[in-house]
Amino acid sequence: MLEKNYDAASVEPKIAERWEEAGAFAAGAGAKRGAETFTIVIPPPNVTGSLHMGHALNNTLQDIMVRFERMRGKDVLWQPGMDHAGIATQMVVERKLMERQEHRRDLGREKFIDRVWEWKAESGGAIINQLKRLGASCDWSRERFTMDEGLSKAVVEVFVSLYKQELIYKDKRLVNWDPKLLTAISDLEVEQIETNGNLWHFRYPIEGKTFDPEDPATFVTVATTRPETMLGDTGVAVHPEDERYTHLVGKSVVLPLVGRLLPVVADAYSDPEKGTGAVKMTPAHDFNDFDVGKRHGLRMINILTVEGAVTLKDNEDFLYGLEGRPEVARTIGELDGLDRFEARKRVVAMMEEGGFLAKVEPHRHTVPHGDRGGVPIEPFLTDQWYVDAKTLAKAAIASVREGRTSFVPKNWEKTYFEWMENIQPWCVSRQLWWGHQIPAWYGPDGQVFVEKDEEAALEAAIQHYIAHEGPWKAWVEEKLENFKPGEILTRDEDVLDTWFSSALWPFSTLGWPDKTPELARYYPTSVLVTGFDIIFFWVARMMMMGMHFMGEEPFHTVYVHALVRDKSGAKMSKSKGNVIDPLELIDEYGADALRFTLTIMAAQGRDVKLDPARVAGYRNFGTKLWNATRFAEMNGVARDTGFRPQDARLAINRWILTELTRAAQAVTDGIVSYRFNEAAGAAYRFVWSLFCDWYLELLKPVFAGQDEEAKAESRACAAYVLDETYKLLHPMMPFMTEELWAHTGGAAGREELLVLTPWPELSFEDADAAADINWLVDLVSEIRSVRSEMNVPPSATAPLVAVGADETTRARIARHDPAIRRLARVGEVGFAADAPKGSAQIVLGEATFCLPLGDLIDLSAETARLEKEIARTRAEMERLEKKLGNEKFVANAPEEIVVAEREKLAEFAAAKSKLEVALARVREAG
Repeated sequence: MLEKNYDAASVEPKIAERWEEAGAFAAGAGAKRGAETFTIVIPPPNVTGSLHMGHALNNTLQDIMVRFERMRGKDVLWQPGMDHAGIATQMVVERKLMERQEHRRDLGREKFIDRVWEWKAESGGAIINQLKRLGASCDWSRERFTMDEGLSKAVVEVFVSLYKQELIYKDKRLVNWDPKLLTAISDLEVEQIETNGNLWHFRYPIEGKTFDPEDPATFVTVATTRPETMLGDTGVAVHPEDERYTHLVGKSVVLPLVGRLLPVVADAYSDPEKGTGAVKMTPAHDFNDFDVGKRHGLRMINILTVEGAVTLKDNEDFLYGLEGRPEVARTIGELDGLDRFEARKRVVAMMEEGGFLAKVEPHRHTVPHGDRGGVPIEPFLTDQWYVDAKTLAKAAIASVREGRTSFVPKNWEKTYFEWMENIQPWCVSRQLWWGHQIPAWYGPDGQVFVEKDEEAALEAAIQHYIAHEGPWKAWVEEKLENFKPGEILTRDEDVLDTWFSSALWPFSTLGWPDKTPELARYYPTSVLVTGFDIIFFWVARMMMMGMHFMGEEPFHTVYVHALVRDKSGAKMSKSKGNVIDPLELIDEYGADALRFTLTIMAAQGRDVKLDPARVAGYRNFGTKLWNATRFAEMNGVARDTGFRPQDARLAINRWILTELTRAAQAVTDGIVSYRFNEAAGAAYRFVWSLFCDWYLELLKPVFAGQDEEAKAESRACAAYVLDETYKLLHPMMPFMTEELWAHTGGAAGREELLVLTPWPELSFEDADAAADINWLVDLVSEIRSVRSEMNVPPSATAPLVAVGADETTRARIARHDPAIRRLARVGEVGFAADAPKGSAQIVLGEATFCLPLGDLIDLSAETARLEKEIARTRAEMERLEKKLGNEKFVANAPEEIVVAEREKLAEFAAAKSKLEVALARVREAG
């Protein structure tokens, strides 16, 4: 006998072990001969990471598809692995070193990397076990790591190939620079933080005019939130059509404190409606200014060190054009070496002393911070390695334009195109030690040699220097006579951005650049499941690399899921204290409950608003199925291998078999079309309502009756339906269904695990039986609804009168009379030509069913109660409508608050509608 309660904590580990022992997740497990492949690559989680709710949703949806396609007989590979997470991992290990008062530079690069590998072996990758707890059915035997030997080989191959094709190059451009971590970081690692700051308005004197702070004709006013950057200004931009400044275009203004002449340029970037319309240009410290500077040939002057301190005294760029200008000495003396924020204060004070400060305005604005370092980042001019993304993007754009790769939902294609068609060079170098070290070596004169290894680079260097007559030829020849490694070439210290290696994930994990059987079999992959926030960073780059190196799209579909937010719709964050830990939910409710909750809420294009109470609710759904199985078992339900649906004769059995076929089709259609919520909803309705609430309830008289043939058929049918139900639910709730499948296998047991059992392919259809039983279900449901709406006591019974019933309805009433009386709690069922006075009415088909309720409830009291509740609901709606009609509230309140208020309004509107229906029924009865 099945245990009374399902204990997820004890069952889930046991089931996971059973799957692992059976090799159930191995590539090709359960596949038919010559089967079509279905491949998914897991978005590799960071080796430092732990399971968060985004991972839980992402991997649940992948696992649903993987289990579904495996059961459909396809050759399935779900390729797992982890990302080495350059910055995050280096920070973890450096923190551990600091605990022992060690620094990585004391260790040296080689020993530090050894420490990272030691940490990875001991503590890294905990998230893999957490994914297993969630039930992720990856082929764990094929787990890859972006720093493993095979993937490192692929990374080097790609970098060298792109370099030799002139698609990778070194350039001096602006990057997001983290002054704490001392490295360039990607846009994804930049967090925009709302900050209360100031907007300083400065007066820049016009060349040739005597500066007078009281005379606007002698200066141009510019505004900035970062006064320290003015030291690097090299121009002022105005809009070409701004009449206030057209006379100044081509002339110059003077940079206060420094004396550098700044040309006034006409550029559409300057907005005449914003501020003063004149914008100071600091091309080395602002991304927009950099673009304007390139267009107008403005000089790039970097006035900050990598640590974010001002550097002027020995800064050749800063001193350019200032030879013989003693007045600059004051600026240099007071500001050189100051931290950027200290320098900001001094610059403002000096500008005010000189009469150059026009005004200061409080200004709330977003300031970019490094998400790891936690300090404001700086747009920083530095030499970095870049990929020519614009060239690589062409084929990837065409793939989506021509429909070879599709986004679901389709609206994300617009986002993809907007970014790809305006794509900038991709900075791939990072100033770290942990990662793929760039395969570039420099000769004594700075000449770069990009090769797969140092030996090849040395050979290329020797050929280069020997072939070119010049000062270095003899030097190299002399070094070769008594050769020592590292004397001729110096390797680039930078490593590659982690997104570079993950861009190769769909083919590098399959063994590329070697021509492996796995690569031939499983590339291209089928579907990519991802969040919208990495469409640019990962999806687009996989498309570019896949098209370039494999000549084929890496996947035919990109399913983009939404965010998981808290129950109010707010984005989860540690600072808000609203983060929900999926592992805690798994501990409390089980993995199946969490998975099903996320699935049924995963509507396309709609964020998941997760309330732990919902997880508890869907645990009850699992409990419902468990109890239904137990109830069936107590009534003699057992698997009958000889049962054939087409042989069933009872209408109730033919009805449930028909509804089972319809549910199976709905679940299948939902998964295939990536409408996971619809698949889960169809399964939920069938299990909870049709099977548990109606079928088993309607079978009770059969089980208690004397018709042994009917009992045997019903027991075999119920067992068959349960088997098929376990299959339908398995992709969403794998642990419980696998346990139930094993338990209900009978004395002979099952031939195979549920995870490897074929997916239901059902075709049973009896429209007459379905119409007959669904009529009964609808009638009883309507009667129950009327009783509830009109506040009829549960124990009270009233006769049921059918008006206008045709022969079909009369036959149904006669056939189901006992069930109607028992389930709807009505007395005698009769017929009449007209509706009795004081009755509530239900229209079903051509007939009207009347419930005379005058003797059961106080109609006047019930009318008063409903009118009062309607008035209260209307008042709440008016309050919310007024609040949401306030433009200031909508503009200034947090988005999640506005959304919550709109949802409350919708809920009150729905409640009001139901109350009005109930009131109308009470009035009809009166």
